[in-house]
Amino acid sequence: MKTEREQLEYLRNFVTDEKNALFDRLIRERTDYVTLVLEDLYQSHNQSAVMRTADCMGIQHVHIIENRNKYDTSSTVSQGAREWLTLHRYRGEKNNTPAAIRQLRAEGYRIIATTPHTNDVLIDDLDLEKGKMAFFFGTELTGLSSDVLEQADEFVKVPMYGFTESLNVSVCAALLMYSVMQRLHKGKLAWRMDEEQRVKVALQWYKHSIKASGEILQRFEETDK
Repeated sequence: MKTEREQLEYLRNFVTDEKNALFDRLIRERTDYVTLVLEDLYQSHNQSAVMRTADCMGIQHVHIIENRNKYDTSSTVSQGAREWLTLHRYRGEKNNTPAAIRQLRAEGYRIIATTPHTNDVLIDDLDLEKGKMAFFFGTELTGLSSDVLEQADEFVKVPMYGFTESLNVSVCAALLMYSVMQRLHKGKLAWRMDEEQRVKVALQWYKHSIKASGEILQRFEETDK
């Protein structure tokens, strides 16, 4: 059976040199040091807006917890951004939040709750060197669940200076991502994906970009038979 790297190298022959160069450039700037977790968001345009910003910021993984509210795959707000991301959906139980937290902890992530509470750390002051970060964003009406608030390792907030108590969730996520990624780019942490992850993600991108990529890879697999 062909390895993922062999499949990737084969699919490179089916796109232009310009697109190969684009993928080569973008994959080097992708990160799994930061991930986003959307807990039970109600508005599909908020989900899609967060995904669009994640792609723009180079954040590859987005986790979607579906408790009462289901992820809407039909939204066009993301303008196809979700096709370039790796989405992880939690939807098998009535309350899927604990499973998401367990999975992220197993992968070495710090559980970071984004809340407007006065005792939280400002996002610009968050210690990025303590390890990988999973930022949780709660539903529009009630915010994060008690599961997240009770199990979070840290709490962060975006500074605000007006009368309104909270930002729209997609705006909050955008400001947070911008702050964190700017600091990572300027620092010396090893925040980029490793080679194994780059191969997996790049293969996903090529499969999305090439019409009938499944049939092409099937024929490639049969060349050794």
